Amino acid sequence: MSDGDTPRRLDQMPEQSNFSALAGIEIVSATPDCVVCTMEVTDALSNRNGALHGGAMMTLADNAAGTSAFINIPADKSNTTIESKTNFLRGVSVGDTVTARCEPLHLGRTLIVFQITMTRSDGKTAAVTTQTHMILDWSK
Repeated sequence: MSDGDTPRRLDQMPEQSNFSALAGIEIVSATPDCVVCTMEVTDALSNRNGALHGGAMMTLADNAAGTSAFINIPADKSNTTIESKTNFLRGVSVGDTVTARCEPLHLGRTLIVFQITMTRSDGKTAAVTTQTHMILDWSK
């Protein structure tokens, strides 16, 4: 960001999407340095093996990163995910809760790179996502 840009205050953030509500994602905390979100693993989010679907895990990561992006960009800007890579390390059972911790690795003028670490309730890492967002001169 240039020196004249002011990051968005938390009360200026757009509301969470209907899709994140459908997935049951809750924001636990949100600061420019770290966003923490949780998601309960339900039958509706499970794969055919009875574990959390990888797409649901990536939805959690994307929501955490999008939230972090909005906190770290000026209020007159928006953002979009342009790249996302997830390493799935462990399964997560139905009934468990996944916690996503998103930290910016690079805050540039046009791109932001995030790392999102997702853990199970036993503290073990279930997945790690690296995501790149493009900052846009676009608003609703």
